Amino acid sequence: MENSKTIDSVCTYCGVGCDIVANVSDNKILKISAHPDGVVSQGKLCVKGKYGFDFVDSKNRLQTPRIKRSFLDKNPTIKTQIQSSLVEYDDIWYETTLDSATTAAAMKLQEIKNKYGRKSIASIGGARTSCESVYLFQKFTRYTLQSPHVDNCARVCHSPSLKGMRTTIGEGAATNPYNDIYNCEFMIVFGSNTTEAHPIIANRIVDMAQKHDNLAVFDVREIKLHKLAKYKAIMPYEANLLVLNMLAFVIISEELYDENFIADRTKGFGEFRDKILNDPFANPKYFEQIQGYEYLSKMIPKVAREYALKKSMIFWGLGITEHTDGSYAVMAITHLALMTGNIGKSGAGLMPLRGQNNVQGACDMGMLPYFAPDYQTPKEIGLMTPQLVDEMLEGRLKAVINIGEDLTHIHTNINKIDKAITNLEFLMVQELFMTDIATKADIVIGVKSAYEKTGVYINAMRRLHLSQPLVESSLPDDWEVIQLLDNKLGGSYNYESSEAVWNEVREVAYRRFSGASYVRLQKHRKRGLQWPVHTEDTPILHQLDFRTDDGLGEFHYHRYNLRGMVKEIVDKNLTGYYLTTGRTIAMYNNSAQTRETLSLVDRYDEDVLLVNENDREDFTSQRVILRTKHGETKPLKIRFTDKVAPKTLFVTFHYAESRVNSLFGDECDELILTAAFKSVKVEIVNT
Repeated sequence: MENSKTIDSVCTYCGVGCDIVANVSDNKILKISAHPDGVVSQGKLCVKGKYGFDFVDSKNRLQTPRIKRSFLDKNPTIKTQIQSSLVEYDDIWYETTLDSATTAAAMKLQEIKNKYGRKSIASIGGARTSCESVYLFQKFTRYTLQSPHVDNCARVCHSPSLKGMRTTIGEGAATNPYNDIYNCEFMIVFGSNTTEAHPIIANRIVDMAQKHDNLAVFDVREIKLHKLAKYKAIMPYEANLLVLNMLAFVIISEELYDENFIADRTKGFGEFRDKILNDPFANPKYFEQIQGYEYLSKMIPKVAREYALKKSMIFWGLGITEHTDGSYAVMAITHLALMTGNIGKSGAGLMPLRGQNNVQGACDMGMLPYFAPDYQTPKEIGLMTPQLVDEMLEGRLKAVINIGEDLTHIHTNINKIDKAITNLEFLMVQELFMTDIATKADIVIGVKSAYEKTGVYINAMRRLHLSQPLVESSLPDDWEVIQLLDNKLGGSYNYESSEAVWNEVREVAYRRFSGASYVRLQKHRKRGLQWPVHTEDTPILHQLDFRTDDGLGEFHYHRYNLRGMVKEIVDKNLTGYYLTTGRTIAMYNNSAQTRETLSLVDRYDEDVLLVNENDREDFTSQRVILRTKHGETKPLKIRFTDKVAPKTLFVTFHYAESRVNSLFGDECDELILTAAFKSVKVEIVNT
């Protein structure tokens, strides 16, 4: 075959960050497979990684920048400036050149800054682009625009993991490599549907569970991993902190903790112990009064004993973090590791399972309002996305630049966000497709995908992987658009390549990346390097000290707040239906890329509502609308199953048109504002 070649790179989907090899001919991807020697993939890919590449040359790709007609009508000076480049597209949009699009954007940003002040502008997104681009995104916002308001989609997923882990052990990242799963003796998976959301990690968990019968799984519904679990725990909604504190109670009351580790490497255990032993909610016997879940009063102590007495790992996902007490639940997880010494060594540790392919990297690069690159304190702390939405509604935030984050789809209370967006004077989006937020933008610029550019991506185990283009594209990289904006606003950015940007990252974020040159990353492409990288990388964190100021792990007890489903069961007043949301393996997040692959759409072409078989009498039509005081869904297809408990429901959120996230309000994590996606009471409307 002419011009046929194979190219190594990294998968563009989830935080597992699989190594891939692509067969390419005449600038078209023909096939993607796992690298046979890949350390992450181990020669296997999920269906998204294997088949989900059609988006690259989809007819729906954004190839030419667009400017909304209504925006130019309101801004005649800008229209005059770029008039000669405008081409009729449809009744809503003009097409234009990249030069004109960035000129228009720079003019409007300068006008808004002059009129309303530097804090009237915010930048949101970046977890689906490279580290180089997201680094420059936050730098541009903080220094060129002089606004402190930067945030990324970690706000809706693992910000509580970062908060909870930094509070207790000083670092908010996975402690061990994935292959340490093969060195552990016991595993707990909590609030993660791992086989669907992180399949290549699940492969390792499955292998160990089949060989050693050493798995405990906690979730609000039955998932595939439960079939292999020694301890199959189905919990009531919003009971994470309740269960986690119970595990700690058993370890303490039965004196299963590691006294030497606690004495040498932690502080605050005595006060923590006293609080937990005097907490009526911490005793597993409390479950004896929770009808339908009484068995947990006996199962929880068994899990606690195995975890404490064996070399153990804990994995968790958004089922932990997307609650009002998400940060506290993560602290409770780290407490278990600190009490038992299950951290800082091979085969033990803490594994938050990150979602986007570079959400770890986006946080590492400082795309958070309260962290500069390398998790340093910024000169000024900005607002988090939910606060920025309120600022839009109140008329103080006037402009948003958005890269690869579908604000009006993946966040909660989307009716409120839709209203807030209309208050903006300017919205600019850099994307691959006309996603929901892109349709609402004033300027949309199509950019390269991960398969068309060079850049560093950091996966859920801190692994840096240098991607390289599988195909050539004339589209700009995200950082190149940002550089144009900077120059047109009087800045002096003059990066000639992504490597030039990365070399600046290595200087600014030297604590993690000083030794991670492109040359070394190319050399170790199959294995990757785990930060911090100096002369060598660091597969296992916390072997000698924790990353707190004094090197000691800290205990921060928080009592469970009786509420929601648990309270209704205890009060014998359980009514209505509780809903939780999640993913399915064929689709990815807002499905912007996966819905462009027909073989994946054939597997899952709409969001489906799972209903317990015994609740059929309340579901008398083929489709139902779910409703709360915040909004309602479109009619959703029903599937009856025994995999969800009675009076509980599950639905995916991949398709924006389903409006699933309109059901949720502003309830969120108390410390870090991550929305409470995992539990809402809904009204059923048969259609």
